[in-house]
Amino acid sequence: MQNETDWLADVKWTADGLVPAIVQDHLSGRVLMFAWMDRAALAETAASGRAVFWSRSRRGPWRKGERSGHVQRVRELRLDCDGDVVLLRVEQEGGIACHTGRQSCFFRRLRDGRWEETDPVLKDPADIYGDSGR
Repeated sequence: MQNETDWLADVKWTADGLVPAIVQDHLSGRVLMFAWMDRAALAETAASGRAVFWSRSRRGPWRKGERSGHVQRVRELRLDCDGDVVLLRVEQEGGIACHTGRQSCFFRRLRDGRWEETDPVLKDPADIYGDSGR
């Protein structure tokens, strides 16, 4: 019988103990964001059904939506063929994944040697986070 945390041993963690995590809308397939997860974040995500990441800037866990309300409900977790990237297929509450107030963090496209913004701001970040930022 396999221990419930044995599946974590199949993940190839970086030297810092992290794994890249791609977050995708479970219905549309659109990539919403990229983040990092440590072992505890991935275990909590699997157990709770809510996306939890490791914030490198804050040096601690980041429970997506804890301040903004834009929670990611995990519908499926996948591990790539090399075991070194995790894919979260999620239901994005509020339709906003990005701290800029957009649906996706990937809202810039390279065109003619310049980055152009392609997606509208759905909600002003100041209305989401207040004056303190994200």
